[in-house]
Amino acid sequence: MFSLRSYVRWAGPLAVGLTVLGIGPLGTPVQAATTAPVRDDFNGDGYADLAVGAPGATVGGQGRAGYAAVIYGGPHGLSTARRTVISRATSGIPGSPAKGQTFGMQLSKGDLNGDGYADLVVGGHGGAVIVWGGSEGLSGGTAISATSTQTGDFDGDGTLDLALFRTEFASGDDPAGTTATVWGGPVSRSGKPARTAALDPDHLQYVDVWDGTTGDVDGDGRDDLALRVYCGDGNFCTELYQATASGLTYRRGAVPDGDGGVALGDLNGDGYDDIAVGFTYDETVQVAYGSATGIKPRTTWKAFTQDTPGVPGALETNDRFGAALAMADVTGDGYADLAVGAPGESLGTTGAAGVVDLLHGTRTGLTGTAAQALTQNTPGIPGTAETNDAFGGAVQLLDINGNGYADLAAAAPAENGGNGAVWELRGRPSGIVPDAALVLDGQGIGVPYAKAQFGFEVE
Repeated sequence: MFSLRSYVRWAGPLAVGLTVLGIGPLGTPVQAATTAPVRDDFNGDGYADLAVGAPGATVGGQGRAGYAAVIYGGPHGLSTARRTVISRATSGIPGSPAKGQTFGMQLSKGDLNGDGYADLVVGGHGGAVIVWGGSEGLSGGTAISATSTQTGDFDGDGTLDLALFRTEFASGDDPAGTTATVWGGPVSRSGKPARTAALDPDHLQYVDVWDGTTGDVDGDGRDDLALRVYCGDGNFCTELYQATASGLTYRRGAVPDGDGGVALGDLNGDGYDDIAVGFTYDETVQVAYGSATGIKPRTTWKAFTQDTPGVPGALETNDRFGAALAMADVTGDGYADLAVGAPGESLGTTGAAGVVDLLHGTRTGLTGTAAQALTQNTPGIPGTAETNDAFGGAVQLLDINGNGYADLAAAAPAENGGNGAVWELRGRPSGIVPDAALVLDGQGIGVPYAKAQFGFEVE
């Protein structure tokens, strides 16, 4: 969706099964607004809120209909007593639950209508819905023709725009293709944007867009767009659209072309967002740094693995290191840090229990020095690592309690046989700490939980 967010698709396309679970100009760009649009706060209380997708849940008797749960932040972190659950059966949400809808498979957020409250866009195979923020939290919805979306200020006018992607999600070797449109903000509650423009039909017709993120890699005040796409023959790829005065422009080969997570953030504090991309088949994360002209050349890219000095563990096959990525400043030193999910990591004889590694940003960029490894067996973290939990299958970094340190949301979508769970862990100057750790799952918040894959997406 936007800079400092994460995404993951550690399982194959949901169409196969949830077993493991240049646009034209949007208008004349202007100098970026001094006050950034609201990104994470759905109820306007000044604290970031966490959205969790559960696309495998049975809703209204319909298998894999799915839902999204929002847990609101506050001075003491997330509160399970302050939550909103959104499905196609929720009053005010268009449509009705249907088998295989996978509502909650993809999420994006931000203040789309300019009222000062972040809105949530919930996507899935059955289409997407914008759910509107307000003083009482999220309520009411507007259906849009999209399976996934991204929000960003692509034209630099200080309002968020919405990129809409519609794909049928191929189940075979060849992509089904994607149609894409960018809605210029603000977007009204009736679903009317200020303006629209097609996004690169010549290229996107050959790929399936699953998810992505946005951030400003060249510091020009316009958000750029990185996409994770299915590019055929069982392979996923990463692609960059750089925002210019004439619109979003496809930059072929400009970023590492991995199959795992993708995240944007300023790792070295130079004012340009950098990109991290996971290569799960190589158990590697590649980092490319931003500059005034965009992403720096391939010769400057850096690779990180569990064999990188300072990174706990060892490079092993099937760990899926880099399947999920998130960037934000955990330690408060002014540099974004990188959370890396490796949901296939084995802990002793416990296969695919999963781990999240935290690597730190510095003035010279990302480093493995003083990196952390976090699992369900880490002292102070609730729970016990079990086979196929896939802890780290999705990650997010955001400041839940408003203290200036980004907190970690780490999901295990396959926890308890596919029910899924999400852990909230606090950020501090020393890194992630287990103090006041909280575990969230569908059963605990009183919603359908059997095979829900709660935490397939965290936003």
